[in-house]
Order: sequence, then C-alpha cells, then structure tokens
Amino acid sequence: MDANQINNFFAANSKYFTAQQCVDLRNRMLQLPETASVPFLASDLKDPTTVLLISLFAGGLGVDRFYIGDVGLGVGKLLTAGGCGIWAIIDLFLIMDATREKNYQSMLLALSQYA
Repeated sequence: MDANQINNFFAANSKYFTAQQCVDLRNRMLQLPETASVPFLASDLKDPTTVLLISLFAGGLGVDRFYIGDVGLGVGKLLTAGGCGIWAIIDLFLIMDATREKNYQSMLLALSQYA
C-alpha cells in the first residue's frame, strides 16, 4: 500500500487513535500488498470528543456506550441510571479511551481481511 496514502489517512484521523495505536496500524498498513483496495480507510470511526459530549449530556442513560457499540454496557447503564450516577461520572474519564480502543479494534478487524 502507498505510504503517502497511509500518511494522509493518519494526518486526517490521528485523533481517533492513541499514538501507539497509530504506529501499530501504520506498520500493519505498510505490509499490505500494493494492489489492496482499501475501503477500510473510509470506515466508520467514532470521534472521542463527540462521545465525551454524548457522555456528558446522556451518559446516565447509556447513550454513549450504545453509540460506540458497547450494547451490553449501554443496557447496564440504562437500567441502573448510570449506576446511580457514579458509573456515568467515571465514564466521563474513561469513555474517550474506550472509543479509541473500539476504533482500533475496528481497524484491526478491517485489516485482518487483507492479511
């Protein structure tokens, strides 16, 4: 795969991953064959800042967890009203990293289809 295309991807999408995840994904992408069509470059990545705002305003209802794909945790937060508010407050500190991890797992899954 073209290194310039990979660099452009990370220039536009580095906020969706941690620095270590960017390095790992870049190395994996460089190992792809040149002929690989890369539809995963337009994959559905969740913005950690948007998820933080959702968590701030609707975290007690589990909307933030539903949004990033953690349906089980979303149901748990919904049924317990955010763990009586405690879980919702803790998630304000954890949700951005959880979002980046979900994005990373999504990219690894997409890359595994080409390996």
